[in-house]
Amino acid sequence: MRNVAPTKTNLIRLKDELKFARMGHELLDQKRNILVLELLNLVDQAVEYDEKVDTALAKAYAGLEDSVLAMGRLKVGALAGAIDVSSTIALKQRRVMGVALPVVRTEFAAGGPYYSPLDTSASIDNAVAAFRDALAMLGRSAELRVSIVRLAREVRKTIRKVNALEKIAIPELDETLHYIQNRLEESERDMFVLMKMVKDRLSRPDSEVSQG
Repeated sequence: MRNVAPTKTNLIRLKDELKFARMGHELLDQKRNILVLELLNLVDQAVEYDEKVDTALAKAYAGLEDSVLAMGRLKVGALAGAIDVSSTIALKQRRVMGVALPVVRTEFAAGGPYYSPLDTSASIDNAVAAFRDALAMLGRSAELRVSIVRLAREVRKTIRKVNALEKIAIPELDETLHYIQNRLEESERDMFVLMKMVKDRLSRPDSEVSQG
């Protein structure tokens, strides 16, 4: 309970504080629920993307192995040096309940031809495409992982605030208000009794007053 004087002014002020505290608790509770839903959604997406990345990398390395078997390691190495693919990563942000989350977009620009198609296996083309797909997915995977970390951090902060209001601030205000209301009601009763005694005293005849 707060150490405040039991006055009507403090009663009004604390009622306003309690009203805002309860409103804040409600808003923070809604924020927590939205953040948790978004966090769970991103976790599901991250799991799905990890599987996609694993599949794409497995496909890419399988294509590379097929190329080595078909053309030999030296030729594949020479062809790899002739591949002209550049990538750009664009970073933006989106906000969820005030939390800044990254948005990663990976784009590729290819100059061609990379090499002569004569005496080359199609597996090398498949491997290049698979590695490019895997790199794009890795960008998205990184976006999801960073977003999960930031959202989890914000969820913890929001939960602490909700608990502080729910278990400390609001009960403390309730207790203090209850105390002040009881004290004011007690003072009003005492004042009522006193005024009644004064009224009864004043309403007596003068003879009764002098005899008393």
